[in-house]
Order: sequence, then structure tokens, then C-alpha cells
Amino acid sequence: MTDADPTPPPLQPPLQNTSSPRDREPDAADLERYRQWWEERKARKVRGQYETVLMNFNAAAVGQWNLSSSLNIASVRVRGAVRTRESFLGSLIHPIIHSPAEGDDTLENVLRKTKKIKEVLEETDLFSHVEAVIDRSRDALAHADDVDVVFLTKEKGRYYLNTSTQVGNNEGGASATCRIRNAFGGAETFEANVSFATKTRMSFNGSLSAPLTSTLKTRGEVSVFGLERDNSSFASSSEGIRGVRAVVRTNALTEGTHEFGYEAVLRHVGNLTPSASVSMREAAGQSVKSSVYHSWTRDTRDERLLGTRGSYVKFFHELAGAGGDTSFYKTEMQGQLARSLLPGVTLSFAARSGALWHFGGKSCFSDRFQLGGPVSVRMFKHNGMGPHDGADSLGGNLFWSAGATHSLLDNVVSSISKPSISAGVNFGIPLVASKSDGGRKGFQVGIGLDFL
Repeated sequence: MTDADPTPPPLQPPLQNTSSPRDREPDAADLERYRQWWEERKARKVRGQYETVLMNFNAAAVGQWNLSSSLNIASVRVRGAVRTRESFLGSLIHPIIHSPAEGDDTLENVLRKTKKIKEVLEETDLFSHVEAVIDRSRDALAHADDVDVVFLTKEKGRYYLNTSTQVGNNEGGASATCRIRNAFGGAETFEANVSFATKTRMSFNGSLSAPLTSTLKTRGEVSVFGLERDNSSFASSSEGIRGVRAVVRTNALTEGTHEFGYEAVLRHVGNLTPSASVSMREAAGQSVKSSVYHSWTRDTRDERLLGTRGSYVKFFHELAGAGGDTSFYKTEMQGQLARSLLPGVTLSFAARSGALWHFGGKSCFSDRFQLGGPVSVRMFKHNGMGPHDGADSLGGNLFWSAGATHSLLDNVVSSISKPSISAGVNFGIPLVASKSDGGRKGFQVGIGLDFL
């Protein structure tokens, strides 16, 4: 030690004993007992990490095994999976069994791998009960350190049928849903839904999804869909949509959910009312959209509807033009931030924005943005904001006051210099509105998932 090295100050007795009796610490003078106590405490902690595995051990082997015992998994069997393909179960289990072990082949590593297998079996959503049993291998050629891991499972019901009525997003209706779980034995899900409502007179959707990776974090889906929507309250027409869609969806809790898709859609604007404007008559007819899209969603809110903390962010991008008769780039963004100020008092801030760049000619009515209403921008009529032709809302290329007849630069300048603003709690009054916006004074009630 040199003169420049610091030296600790001397301890001045008496020193206070800060030990706590809750962990039954031994006397400091008894070093051997203290070492034994520390090893037992460490072992209890490690065992506690695997209590959720619900292990059952063969009684004859319990006395011979500890966490450092040399063990190797000889085989894995899943009992009770009568409707699930063995090849699918193997694709889930083999990557875990053959993954590099953290250290030597020990009971601790066997427990770790068994826990991972149990978790992935539960993540398939095929089983209502999963229990693991570890025993000496019964294979006549097995080594003395080989063990078998047997999962005792009970499959969930295969068929699901539900009918319901609902009120939300400014309309009421009834729906029926049919779902087949594990349709072909590989965790595929087939789902069909049909609904009837006041504004969306009829809609249907049929989809088949399946996992694409052994971690179950990526799924593929193909679907057909359609709807008939009554737009006469704001656009003097009705709209019909029929389409097909193919999607690849990845899910990570920390990184959010990515969705990549392609869709081909036939749209039809018709059933014009006698008072339909010239602009709506020009928009009537069929159009075909062929597009690819990507969306990213990250949600850390504690509750989806009434979150007290966390955030929600979603980005959406769509590029159309690979076929069909419309060509555009469309992007949308929405977010929400919630913070708890006091017990029972939460401050929530939400924002939405979007833009549409159309490549040549005018954009289609079905592609433009519609804004306004109790679950969109309060104290404005449903889809009542933006450019109008008479009583008909034409939609816009930007979220506020942009229209199909203006350039993108004009839309940006207009939406910034002449915004539409409202304020109110239960009773509201529009503070600033564009000439074409349809505002409302007084009480306005809205039930839905998204509020702005």
C-alpha cells in the first residue's frame, strides 16, 4: 500500500446490530452454520422460481436428487392432446430440448427446460390444464442419469358459439360468432362472424389463422370480409365492401406488435338519396383497391378503456396501386398517454392524425378520412367535419379541414391556420369551427373505444 492509497476510517464501538430475525440468521460466530443457512436460503430461492412448473417427482427418486444432480432429458411425452398433431407438438418442444444448456446437464437445467415447455404449451391456448411429471427413464437402454418428462394435459373445448347485442361507436346491433379452436391439429383457429346494426347494416368476416414459428410469436392469417354501411346521415348514400386479406403478425411485449398485410377490396358507393349532391353522384360506382400495408402497435396501459397509467401508440402505413384503379399512400398515427394525478383522478391525453397522398386524379370517397362525432371529435356532428357539398361530407386528405380538391400544401396550411376546436364536459360548445363543419351545442353522449 502506498501513501496515496485511501484507508478506511476506524470503526468506533459500540456498533449497532442491524440483523433481522425474520430469516432466522445464525449467530455470526458460527461460520459453518451460517454457510449452511446461506446455501439453504439460496436453494429455497431457486426452487421457488420453478414452483409454477407444478412438478411431481417419483417418490423413489426424491431422496436421490438435488439441483446439482447430473440429469439428462431422454424423452418428452404429452398425454391428453388427442386432437393435436404430434408433429406440431414436436416443433414446439424440440427447439427447447436441444437448446444449449446453461451449464452442465443437471436437475436445475431439466427444471428450466421443463418450465419453458410448459409455458409454450400454455401459450398455444389449446389446454385448460398442463402438469409436468419427471421420473427415471423407463427405456431399457437409458443411462442412469436419463429422465422422462411427461406432460399431463386437458384440451379446451374445440367449438365456441356466441350471440350478443351491443351498443357502441354510435350504433347498436346484434352479432353471432363461431370459432373452431385447433381446427387441423396445429393450433389453427377458424373464426366466422356476422353482425347486423343500425348504421353498418350487415358485416361478415371469416378468417383462418395459424402459428408460423415454434415460439408462437408470429402468426399468419387469411380472411374474407364484407359490409354494407348506411352513410345517408352524412353522405346521402350507402357503401358496400367485399375483400380478401392476408396478414403476418408478430407480437413482442416490449417491442410492440407488427402487422404486415395485403388486401384486395371491391368498393361500391350507391343507393343515392334524391337529395344527393353532385360530388356524391360523381363518387358513385365501383372502385377496386389493391394495397400492401404495415402497422405497429405498442400498448402499456393498465386498462384499455379507463387506463390510469401507461401509453398507447399506433402507426399505420398503406400503399395502393399494385393493380386496381386507385393509387395512393396513406398514413395514420394515434396515441394516448395516461397519468394518475391523485387517487381516483387521472389525466389522459389523446391525439390522432393522418394524411393521404393520391397519385393522379382525385382520391376515392372510400379512401378519405372522416372526422367528427362523440367518439371522434366531440361537439361536432358524426362525420361532420371537413369539406362539404351541400349536406354531404366528402371526407378529406388530412384529418381536419383538408379536402380532395386541394393540394397537400394547401391542406397542411389550412389545417394549421384554421383548426376546428371544441371543449366541454358532458355539456359542450364548439369554440372554433370551419365554415363547412357541422357543429352541435349542448349535450352529446357517445359510447365507444376511442375518444378524442
